Amino acid sequence: MKKIGTIFREASENRIKDYLKESKSVFIISYSKLSSPDMTTLRQALKDVNAKVFVAKNSIARRALKESGLEPAVKLVEGPCGLVFIKDEPVAVSKTLCNFSKDHENLKLAGGYLQDKVLEGKDIQALSKLPSKEVLRAQVVMTLKSPITGVVMVLKGNLRKLVYCLQQIKDKRDTAAK
Repeated sequence: MKKIGTIFREASENRIKDYLKESKSVFIISYSKLSSPDMTTLRQALKDVNAKVFVAKNSIARRALKESGLEPAVKLVEGPCGLVFIKDEPVAVSKTLCNFSKDHENLKLAGGYLQDKVLEGKDIQALSKLPSKEVLRAQVVMTLKSPITGVVMVLKGNLRKLVYCLQQIKDKRDTAAK
């Protein structure tokens, strides 16, 4: 028969592994001296951008990260820390974390794992300065549209000049006929 502590540790580790399978990325935050209401506010802000915070003992978090193949991120787990699991867009989550850390100095961005790359805290801050996915898509569309629009305007200008030229010829003939 297993002890309750062992069962709890195994459940926590399995939960972290499940979250890692569902998530595209994971950020590691240090939350020492962050009050419980502030942590609840952070959880709600992250829930709005489709992410969640999970707090576990460091040994459990390290073991789960190591067994999930994220061994380079293990060194980032130090002190009271939480794992932020990201399902959708990491830019929105990084913006949320950076904005929250500006208001709450006790929250530190330790680093994370974005797809196949280990990130440091400064990388997450740089990621937060990127535009959102929708804005990037709009910029790409505008970049692709710009040359086509230029060609259309040039062709339209030539047609306009032809119409003006024909109108002037018609006006000359009308004045000569009178």
